[in-house]
This record gives sequence, C-alpha cells and structure tokens, in this order.
Amino acid sequence: MIKSDVSHRFGDKLRAIRERKGITLKIVAEKAKVSESLVSQIERNRVSPSIDTLLAIADVLEIDIDYLFKDYRRTKKVNIVRSDENKTISTPDAIYRQLSLLGDHNEEHSLEAFIIEIRPGNEKGSTLYGHRGKELGYVLEGSGELRYGHELYEINTGDCVSFSSDIPHILKNTGDDILKALWVITPPKMFIIND
Repeated sequence: MIKSDVSHRFGDKLRAIRERKGITLKIVAEKAKVSESLVSQIERNRVSPSIDTLLAIADVLEIDIDYLFKDYRRTKKVNIVRSDENKTISTPDAIYRQLSLLGDHNEEHSLEAFIIEIRPGNEKGSTLYGHRGKELGYVLEGSGELRYGHELYEINTGDCVSFSSDIPHILKNTGDDILKALWVITPPKMFIIND
C-alpha cells in the first residue's frame, strides 16, 4: 500500500546506496518486481513503501533492514517519573507507588513497575482468579508468603519471585513490619485500571 503522507523517510539512504553501488533504478525495479516509477518516488520520499516492497528493495541493494530503521530506534521516548510525580494508590491493606508505566496496556511489551507496601497481616491478590500476563517482585524489606495456586512460598528481604499471572495468587505480609517490594507487571494492570 502506498501513502502520499510520508512520515518515515527511507529514500535518501536507498538512493545513496544504489548510486554508490552503481545500480540503475531500472535494475532495482526489475529485481524487486515493482515499477521504476515507484522506486523513484520512494527514493524522493514522495511515497511510503509497503513493508514487502521495502524488504524487496533492501534485498536487491543488499542492505541490512536494521540500517534503514536505526534512526527511528534512537528517537524513542525515554519515560522518566520524577520522585514528586509518582501516582499513589492506597487501599486498607497496601500502598502502591507507581515507578513507571511503559506503553499502552494492549501493547505486547508494555509493563508497569511500582513499590508496594503491605501492612503486617494484610495481603494483596486473589485466591479465586488470576489475570493475563507475568509478574516479577523483589522484596526490599520485610517478610511474607506468596500463595500461588495451591502452593505456598516463603519470601524474605532480598528474595525475588516471578510467575505467570494467570494462576490465582496472593502476596501476604507474615512479618511484624511493613513488607516493601518492587513489583513489575506486564501488561500493566494496577495504574491502568485506577487512572
């Protein structure tokens, strides 16, 4: 599919490599099985090629596809949550302080990280249902237990747990002090739902 509104510009790189190798537009077009006019328009950034067309032209010119996209990787956003900007959710059992939220909850590699503080004797989670995704937790302070399905795991300061979230699970503070842990969930759940 060809779009006239070009937001990703590959043309300059393609033309520079084609000219350096001494290959004509006609040869590129024939080998890529597209029109010479299309190759010319792509090189002049007049149209955006479909991914299939871009891959075909890259193959003809023997270009590593990563080379074409490397500039776009460099411009990705860095997400910084300043210490005074953390969102906090308080429940009777726990306090959740958001550290980061990367991506939309529907994106494949989206995740959220937060610090959780569970008061002595309290817990978070459910024995009835899980949710899609994965979790990783690192105990910063305190002690507790993770009930995962029918299994029970004791966890203490310095311990790290990771698991698939689709099994019902509960994190309980079994100590005398606050259980404080760094928690990472993918896809995001806590702060997406509570925004």
